[in-house]
Amino acid sequence: MKHIKLSIVAFVLISTSIMFGQTQKQKKAERQFDNFSFVKSIETYERLIEKDFNKDYALRKLGDAYIMLRDPEQALPIYKQVVQQENVPSEYYLYYAQTLRANGDYSASKEWMKKYKEAGNKEDSRVKYFFKNDDLASAIFNNYEKNTIKTLNINSKYNDFGAVQFKNQLYFTSSRHLAAAVKRVYGWDNQPLLDMYKVGVDEELPEDNIQSLEGDVNTIHHDGPATFNADGTKMYFSRNNYNDSKKISDTDGVMHVGIYTADFVDEKWTNVKPINLNNPNYIVYHPSVTSDGKTLYFASDMPGGFGGTDIYKSTINTDGTFGTPVNLGGIVNTEGNEGFPFMHSDNVLYFSSDGHVGLGLMDVFATVKNENEEIVNVINLGEPINSKKDDFGYFLDSEGFKGYVSSNRKGGKGGDDIYAFTRIPPLTLKGQIFDAVNNEPVEGAKIALTRENGEEIAYFVTGVDGAYSHLIPRDEKFLLKGSKEKYQDASQEFSSFGLEKEKEIIVDLNIALAPIENVVILADLETIYFDLDKSNIRPDAALELDKVVQLMNKYPEMVINLESHTDSRANDDYNMALSNRRAKSTYDYIISKGIDPVRIPKYEGFGESQLVNKCSNNVKCSRDEHQLNRRTEFIIVKMK
Repeated sequence: MKHIKLSIVAFVLISTSIMFGQTQKQKKAERQFDNFSFVKSIETYERLIEKDFNKDYALRKLGDAYIMLRDPEQALPIYKQVVQQENVPSEYYLYYAQTLRANGDYSASKEWMKKYKEAGNKEDSRVKYFFKNDDLASAIFNNYEKNTIKTLNINSKYNDFGAVQFKNQLYFTSSRHLAAAVKRVYGWDNQPLLDMYKVGVDEELPEDNIQSLEGDVNTIHHDGPATFNADGTKMYFSRNNYNDSKKISDTDGVMHVGIYTADFVDEKWTNVKPINLNNPNYIVYHPSVTSDGKTLYFASDMPGGFGGTDIYKSTINTDGTFGTPVNLGGIVNTEGNEGFPFMHSDNVLYFSSDGHVGLGLMDVFATVKNENEEIVNVINLGEPINSKKDDFGYFLDSEGFKGYVSSNRKGGKGGDDIYAFTRIPPLTLKGQIFDAVNNEPVEGAKIALTRENGEEIAYFVTGVDGAYSHLIPRDEKFLLKGSKEKYQDASQEFSSFGLEKEKEIIVDLNIALAPIENVVILADLETIYFDLDKSNIRPDAALELDKVVQLMNKYPEMVINLESHTDSRANDDYNMALSNRRAKSTYDYIISKGIDPVRIPKYEGFGESQLVNKCSNNVKCSRDEHQLNRRTEFIIVKMK
């Protein structure tokens, strides 16, 4: 029979404030990483590592962040530690192999690639695609980024693309024709020329509610797509170089595309003007204005670029003119075509390209910046945002959860179609650790979260409320293990399948830990003290002993022994006798409350033989220090 010692002495716990602070740092790092703020996330993960908080997990994410910043030299020593972790997710063998390769160690890279395949990943598409094409950052990003996507019923048999949501309206560009007059046809694809339209996003988006934009922005030539300033008073849009009913063509008679502005006056878009960046000899189009209204991003094939069309930016001056265009450089721009830039309010630039490694023709990418706000990498957003066909016109709402993308992928209604997508955030795992005996929260418990195959995702330590919280992926099975010194381990399985339709899900898991030998289990019990040279039960002690009675009533098969202790003052024999009297008075009190005496078969005193501090004979101590030794403890002899 195991003897389980129940002490009512206060015990040392992990500082609640420190643990809470580290947990908050981890959540902060997760948000920063998810929002492409990799430089900031590196700083936060490094602080977590310094504090040895969830170190294994923080090291993994730290290495990932350096890869996102295109810094394999910094990632290499970190991944070297990561792959030695017990139960590390096997994809880190792949990441390490690729990082070794990026640092020129091809021999070691092949060895770790072999280990990755042998870990059950022979058919992994990342082996066949991402590793082959040297796109590790996109591989890591697409390992956790989740999106759902659906087509919109506003799509037609014509080209529909470039959807932008502003307030309660969805603005888009289409080659459909709603007016009575015959629409001119574009020889390139034999479709009518483009106009701009809107429809209320609060509606079911039926086609009969679509309206052509009122005012002067739609012409007999191509118009759209558009973007808006923060208050919706100014529109920036693409248009064939046609102004004041006059064509503006190059020397060959070709009318290229430029960017125009319009003001919203009396519910109409009017006062249309070309911007000073336009040129009759090349394309300037696909405008995107930053949320502060100070910078315009656009695409152009102006001379001096890297290939077809490149992404540029230009400062918007206070007088409405635009500064000298700045090419975003060779990390963004390629020998192919880059277009449809979209600058999100989180300072992440999204764009489309057929020059970067993609899933098909034109894919959507996101930029990554370093601490100096310099673009250092681009990430392919992966499926389902991208497909084997052209994917472009990416728009994401300010909260970062919903948006639109255009594509000519298989299964659409016409040429280009508009698709709505939802970024699915990771599930939030929440729960508490409880003491199995008294149902009180357990502080300082260690929680290990692993996948079904044993790969550890993270671990955390509970605070004073016994609570834990962590972000987890969807559509997986997990095992949660709880442990604490002098407690029995506990575990619980759960899964995150079938939860894709929910934006955020709370998974409550309450784990009970059964106490074992030498553990304090009455977490809410104040210490029972006795007055000097006294053995009577004080009123404050009676309140605490009533909790013992309640516990024994709750668990009728619990059998306990009582142990009483004194301080070192007075001689040893006197203290032994005094402690025996105290044990007897504690026993009598509990029995008086209706507890069967057979459930307390033994009660005895130990005098000053088991002091809890330095206050032995002839050691000078304060009154409070001596009182800590005048206590009663229990031994659980039987517990079911």
